[in-house]
Amino acid sequence: MHNNSLNPNGPENENIVENKELNIWEALTPVVFLMSLLAYNIFFADGEWLGEYSNQFILLIGGFFAAIIGLFNKTNLKTMGAEILENLKSVLIPIMILFLVGALAGTWLVSGIIPAMVYYGLKVLNPEIFLPASILISAIISIATGSSWTTSATVGIALVGIGTALGISSGMIAGAVISGAYFGDKMSPLSDTTNLAPAMAGTDLFTHIKYMTYTTVPTIILTLIVFTILNLNITTSGGADVSGLLTTIDTTFNITPYLFIVPIIVIALILLKTKPLVALGTGVALAGGFAIFFQEEILNTLSESNVTAVFNAIFTDTSIVTDNEKLNDLFSSGGMKGMLWTIYLICSAMVFGGIMDAIGALAKITSALLSIATSTFGLFASTVISCLGLNTIASDQYLALVIPGKMFKKAYKDKNLAPENLSRTLEDSGTVTSVLIPWNTCGAYQSGVLGVGVAEYFIYAMFNWLSPITTLLFAAFNIKIRKIISSKA
Repeated sequence: MHNNSLNPNGPENENIVENKELNIWEALTPVVFLMSLLAYNIFFADGEWLGEYSNQFILLIGGFFAAIIGLFNKTNLKTMGAEILENLKSVLIPIMILFLVGALAGTWLVSGIIPAMVYYGLKVLNPEIFLPASILISAIISIATGSSWTTSATVGIALVGIGTALGISSGMIAGAVISGAYFGDKMSPLSDTTNLAPAMAGTDLFTHIKYMTYTTVPTIILTLIVFTILNLNITTSGGADVSGLLTTIDTTFNITPYLFIVPIIVIALILLKTKPLVALGTGVALAGGFAIFFQEEILNTLSESNVTAVFNAIFTDTSIVTDNEKLNDLFSSGGMKGMLWTIYLICSAMVFGGIMDAIGALAKITSALLSIATSTFGLFASTVISCLGLNTIASDQYLALVIPGKMFKKAYKDKNLAPENLSRTLEDSGTVTSVLIPWNTCGAYQSGVLGVGVAEYFIYAMFNWLSPITTLLFAAFNIKIRKIISSKA
């Protein structure tokens, strides 16, 4: 059987209440209401209608609205409360993992692991292979940090500046940076979206990442081939000068290849199928020790006590100031505290989803979807369209994972499909396409930070628009579509 350690209750034990009194229009009303509030928040309140946690509050309001419909259909509050509790219990381990992810990001920063990855990544720059190198560098940094946003705002800006000086199209460079950054974001255990997708689908983090490689690796390889061909057909001028960035990193941190021992051990533990909590916890503990051994000067600038500095990196904000402003954002971390926004979003989604379960709305929507999407391909296509639609309407990649994840979870189970099929499809079509929509938070952010319009980089962000096509091809030809009853894909 497939590993379901992230969801101790398991999708097979999920109790979705069938409410025969609820018709499809009543079932869809809370979803339409939720979408309307989200659209208002984006288009009329700049995403800050109810403050920093607007999306979370809107999900709770949507849940309250669904509860009113449930009461009219004679679903009692006790039933709703029980479903909410079951939903929250099912994401307890994913929440613990998210806290560890925050701790890992903080300790890998102060230990010099992330700076070392940036340092050695920048060293491979060469005008002859600038575009594919930009993809690889962005991918490495994004895997190390778990953030496409941080990658673009730091190394991405530097690469656009360097590439433009070489005479390369800014749209082409931005497309390469975004392709690499979203590949890394998608495959990194430190990424909040990479933790969010399996939490919504009901599988575990490492099963999800492993299953994503089937569609993601061919897509990034094809992207690299295309960019290599592009690079061979453009004329560059000058050299790629990153000496300033390299000097700053080298003088701020004690850069040594020994720092890669920690990520190698964590990767080995993952390959040995160690539980996520153990693998990530080991990474945090080892990085803390390496920080004290290798980065004593950095720790001294952060606190009077080295141990206190490491604990601060685990739990709260940490910022390492350098003489290069481009690197300051990269060398900052929120620790466990930085994961609270995503954790609150998950909990709010569980409340909304729990009430939708209890009143029978999700069961009704699922049966309607299954009557339309009669084939496996139809179900995958419906998921992709839903993710793309939510990225367009709700303008937020998190909601493009949360809402379809909750809506389609039972549909995949009813089709006898393992939950990693759903989590992979959510990432292939929800996470990566958000940057292709100008008014989506990701599209607006990336175009603003890189100084390149979405229309300019759209065609070159090849990995991002090719990913949903790849996942649909896999579904159409039944490649690596894992069934619940089988232990093998």
